[in-house]
Amino acid sequence: MSIDSPLTITGAGPAGSLMAVLLGKKNIPVRVIERRPDPRKHQESAGRSINLALADRGIHALKQAGVFESVAPLMVPMPGRCIHDLNGQTQFIPYGQHNDEVIYSISRNELNNVLLTHAEQLPSVQIQFSTSCNDINFEKKELLLEDEILRRQIKLPFSFLIAADGANSPIRKSLTARLQSETSINILPHGYKELTLPASATGQYQLDPHALHIWPRGGFMLIALPNIDGSFTVTLFLPFENSITAQDSFNGLKNKEHIKHFFHKHFPDAAALMPNLADEFMTHPTGKMSTIHTSTWTDQRIVLIGDAAHAIVPFHGQGMNCAFEDCIELDQLMQQHDLMSAFTQFEQLRRPNSQAIATMALENYIEMRDTVRHSKFQLQKALSFKLENLHPKQFIPRYSMVMFHHEISYATAFHRGQIQQSILNELTQDAETLDQINLDRATALIHSKLPPLS
Repeated sequence: MSIDSPLTITGAGPAGSLMAVLLGKKNIPVRVIERRPDPRKHQESAGRSINLALADRGIHALKQAGVFESVAPLMVPMPGRCIHDLNGQTQFIPYGQHNDEVIYSISRNELNNVLLTHAEQLPSVQIQFSTSCNDINFEKKELLLEDEILRRQIKLPFSFLIAADGANSPIRKSLTARLQSETSINILPHGYKELTLPASATGQYQLDPHALHIWPRGGFMLIALPNIDGSFTVTLFLPFENSITAQDSFNGLKNKEHIKHFFHKHFPDAAALMPNLADEFMTHPTGKMSTIHTSTWTDQRIVLIGDAAHAIVPFHGQGMNCAFEDCIELDQLMQQHDLMSAFTQFEQLRRPNSQAIATMALENYIEMRDTVRHSKFQLQKALSFKLENLHPKQFIPRYSMVMFHHEISYATAFHRGQIQQSILNELTQDAETLDQINLDRATALIHSKLPPLS
C-alpha cells in the first residue's frame, strides 16, 4: 500500500487512536485531526462518558495492535451481573461458565489516553488537537478545518480519509449530502445520567467489585461498573417522559427532593452509598442514546468507521468493541488491496455485522432492565449453559458468542441466537426447573436446526 501524502484520520477517540497505532506500526504516514484539546492535559467534564465494557473482540484488537499490556492494568474483571432487588437482596448471575468468560470495566478516558500515547510515540503518526473538521471540498480533496484556539480557518489537502469522528460525525454529514444517501438516527426515548458511588473512607469498594451491578426496575434501571480506585461509575437509564408516573422520568425529577425520593424509593441500597447523589444529578448532563444507520459508508477515498458509520446504544457493551473490530478488519483489507477497494470491501464486510449488533444491543436493554428478573430467564440461562456443555460445537449462548468469541461474527451470533432462543422457548414452555427439561428432545432440536460452528 502506498499513498502520495499522509493518510488522514478524523477523530482521536479510542477507534481513531487505535487505527493510527495499527497503521503507524506499519510505517504508514498518518495525520490525526481531533476537535478536543489533548485529553491527557485537559480533564474531561464530569458525567459525560459511560464506563466501557471491554470484551473479547476489543481485547483481541488491542493485542493485534500490541498495546494490550499497557491497557491491562486499567481493567477490572466482571465475571457476571449482580442483580439488586428493591429489598436490597442480591443475586449473582455469571456471564459464562468458563474462567476466561469475563468482561472488564475500563475508563474510556484512561483507555483513550493509553492509545494516544502509543500512537504519538510512532514516528509516522502526527496528532493535531483542538482542530475541528467542519466540511469537505470533494473536488479539491480538501478538509475545511478550524483551529479551535486561534479561531482561524485551515484548508488541509488529503489523499485518503478515515472518519472516526463519532456519532455526530461531520464527515458523515458531508458525505451523505454529497451522495444524497440516507442516514436514519433513531433516538431512544430513554436517556442516561452518570453518577458516582465513591470508595469508602479507607479507599475500599463498597460493593463487590467483580460484577456489573444492575438494579432492574422494568421500565428503567441503574447500573454500576467498578473503577480501579475503589469507586463505581453509576449510570441511571430512565425515560425522558413517563405519562403514567411523571416522577419516574428525567423530566419529572426537577429538584433535589424529587431526586432523593426517586432514588430512595427505587434504589435504596445504592442511594445510601452515594452522598453526593442529588448534587451530581443536578449538575451532570443528561445524555441521549441513538442507533444510527447510514446507507453509504464510503466514497472512493473516504471511509467511515465506528460510531461515525454505525452508532449503537450501549446496552450490550459492544460499541467500542465493534469499533475496534472495524479497525482490525480495515487494517487487514488495506494490507491486501488498494485503498479504494479496501474501503469498499470494508463496508460490504462490516455492514451485516453492525446491523446485527445494533439490534442485539436494543434487545439487551429490555433484558437488563426487566427480563433478567424473571424466573423463566434464569431457567433459560441455566439451560443454555447445560446445552453448551453437551453440544459445545453447536450450541453457544448468544451472549457468549457476542462477548467471548471474536471469531464468531455478530451476524452469525444474531442468526444462531434466534434459532437457539426458539429451542429454549420450546424446551422451557412447560418446565420450571432444569430437571423437567427433556434433554433428548433438546439434542434432536439442536442437531436438526444448528449446524456445527467451524
